Amino acid sequence: MFAEVAVNLPPVRGTFHYHIPSNGLPKILPGHLVTVGFGQRSVQGVVIALSKSAPVPETKPIVNVLDPLPVLTQAQLDLARWISNQTLAPLSDCIHLMLPRGLSQQADALYTLLQPQEEGNNRTESLLLKLIKRRGALRSRQIRRAMSRSAWQRAAQNLVRRGVLSRSYVLDPPRVNPRKVRIARLALEPRAARERAAQIGKQKSKAATRRRAIAETLIREGEPLEVTWIYAESGGNLADLRALEAQGIIALSEAEVWRDPIAQLDYVPTSAPKLTSDQRRVWAEILPRLRSRTGSSAFLLHGVTGSGKTEIYMRAIAETLAMGRGSILLVPEIALTPQAVRRFLARFPGQVGLVHSQLSLGERYDTWRRCRSGELKIVIGPRSALFTPMPAIGLIVLDEAHDDSYKEDTQSPRYHARATALAYAHIVGATLILGSATPDVVTMHRADKGELTKLSLEKRILGHTERIAGQASRLGVKSKYRAGEGESSVIDLPPVRVVDMRQELKAGNRSLFSRALQSALAETLKAGHQSILFLNRRGTATYVFCRDCGEALQCPRCDNPLTYHGNQESLLCHHCAYSRKPPKTCPHCGSHRIKHFGAGTQQIETLISELLPGVRTLRWDRDSTRKKGAHEIILAHFAAHRADVLIGTQMIAKGLDLPLVTLVGVVSADTGLNLPDFRAAERTFQVLTQVAGRAGRGLLGGRVILQTYQPDHYAVRAAAGHDYAAFYKQELHQRQELGYPPFVRMAKLLYKHHSARVAEEAAQRLAAQLKTKIRRADEHANLIGPVPAFFQKIRGEYRWQIIVRAQDPVQFIPEALPEGWIIDVDPISLL
Repeated sequence: MFAEVAVNLPPVRGTFHYHIPSNGLPKILPGHLVTVGFGQRSVQGVVIALSKSAPVPETKPIVNVLDPLPVLTQAQLDLARWISNQTLAPLSDCIHLMLPRGLSQQADALYTLLQPQEEGNNRTESLLLKLIKRRGALRSRQIRRAMSRSAWQRAAQNLVRRGVLSRSYVLDPPRVNPRKVRIARLALEPRAARERAAQIGKQKSKAATRRRAIAETLIREGEPLEVTWIYAESGGNLADLRALEAQGIIALSEAEVWRDPIAQLDYVPTSAPKLTSDQRRVWAEILPRLRSRTGSSAFLLHGVTGSGKTEIYMRAIAETLAMGRGSILLVPEIALTPQAVRRFLARFPGQVGLVHSQLSLGERYDTWRRCRSGELKIVIGPRSALFTPMPAIGLIVLDEAHDDSYKEDTQSPRYHARATALAYAHIVGATLILGSATPDVVTMHRADKGELTKLSLEKRILGHTERIAGQASRLGVKSKYRAGEGESSVIDLPPVRVVDMRQELKAGNRSLFSRALQSALAETLKAGHQSILFLNRRGTATYVFCRDCGEALQCPRCDNPLTYHGNQESLLCHHCAYSRKPPKTCPHCGSHRIKHFGAGTQQIETLISELLPGVRTLRWDRDSTRKKGAHEIILAHFAAHRADVLIGTQMIAKGLDLPLVTLVGVVSADTGLNLPDFRAAERTFQVLTQVAGRAGRGLLGGRVILQTYQPDHYAVRAAAGHDYAAFYKQELHQRQELGYPPFVRMAKLLYKHHSARVAEEAAQRLAAQLKTKIRRADEHANLIGPVPAFFQKIRGEYRWQIIVRAQDPVQFIPEALPEGWIIDVDPISLL
């Protein structure tokens, strides 16, 4: 038998055949993770198919099987092929995307110095030799970090060819393994063990006292115990356990334990509430499709914030469990708060697995294995959770399906979880629910054409009577909710006041806060309520410039403005993390008149403290949430009313339930509105609508103050009126007029190089090829570019891009692009 293997060795594309040895290995199936030989190195790979013949006369053997069970299901292998075809990414990239971090390993080259006396023939060779002489033998990844701005690979190849360096290959074993703990149990009947322990007790040494305590602990508990627990109870140690084992009183062994990231979350089990008439109407559409065993179904659930979408998800999950199938719930990572997870734990105790980036490798690996075995039937997480290997998937849900975090655009494969989930549901015959208060224009247009079943929830529920009454009693406030149908309590969407900041300037108010917002903040604080201030920006100032010559301080590696962070007294680049101290004089003209322009979350925090002395503030942005558990701590502090004002970026736009928040202020509603990107208006509308939805969710109702310099823009007006239909109609018209999705598809081709000339020439060459193919195809297609990218230089590399617009842009892209090109099919941004 032969196995077709996708090897984990970028940039190698395609698959390779290996023969299966007749003995010495377990039975090999598609999806198994194996080690194979590739040239002079050992590499990991995944078996994608078996056959009785191979297309080549000579094959190498499979060397080892790294996991006794397949690491991918057949459905996942089919999905990997689909992703590869759609994104033009190598199949191996798509396969290894689905493996947990730490399990999949890539072979790496190790460079060793053979002739210390030799010198380099050019600057790069000399730098590489100096580095290896100083640090010893280095791997490729170490050299890449140290010489990221140099073409070191060519230099290394030349030095190997001349015999100055040697190159060998290293494949590390997986970095994750099952966790095992030492267990102690009685080796005798309790009565016999007690008699032997009594004999030990006759001895007067400290060791004898500890050992008797160990025996008594095991007798009292009546079950095997982890040794760490025994140590804590008795004061014993491993030597004591070994001695008791030698005397035949106890037996030591190892047992596997799960690393469970949600084991420490406390929750109270709950039952399903009665549905409202709106929810019953929606559920009546979904239920029969869930129960159908033929084919897949896809729904777009459009519901205003607080309309009860989550309860529909839970009903669907419960029905899927009753059918013996599993469910995947995807949420944007920054919305994956303990508050959100507890709702599902309370409804489905013991059946939920959690996946996100802040878990340890071991926690992710164990959750992955428990899902693979079928022990966990529900997995919740960001886009990567879609690739959890469940045996039988019956339901896939994307909450806040419009969110940009569902798109992977930093590495290959550049897939979108929304489109991928739709394909996966079709492969496994599952039901897909896309839930959003602000669906993206492309998805809504597909629903209008009948490709998805459109469902709507138009009334805000936000709570059930018993829970609302208990919350009001605990907080000592009177709820402004009204009784709804059955057990539900309802409240209107919050009123939104739009403040024209141009008029504020004319009135002499040069503050970042309008008079209306200042007054509302003071009133809210005086009433003992809480406020949220939203700013779509981190740091203290947007950029720093000289007031004499106008020079803006830029990152030397990216040519982008540096952001001032006051708490660190430094200027930071948010692209490459370059930092420096603020200059005292302008590096261009020598002037001392250096000014910080713009506002970030840190500056807003300072200004609020000046405006309202004694106010307690919290920041919630990427800078303040880098540590594990930071999200939970900030949210818990604010929910416990340990702060009066929460200042944040897009993180606060997600589904938070904060009962004392009665004011949401949007400091600058038009940030990003005028960027040269076809989705600028859509992003602005979505984030403003989501932020506005944070107000009025609490017991006391609420209001929104939206500050803008463009009050007449249709995105701002529609967000202020909670009017999705008006925005969708206008935006769809704009897209059709300008030739953007959903009326065409696009592919973005990006080239990066340390030389500006090389980058431009490469872009011009490829553009000429593409124009020739488009002319020959005689189809309605065109190019935007080649042009420098919006961010022209990042991390020392110049960037040029070409946009292909067509009904099927993939057909025009060459199969083998020159090295250095990045392909993004259906990009969510052209910046």
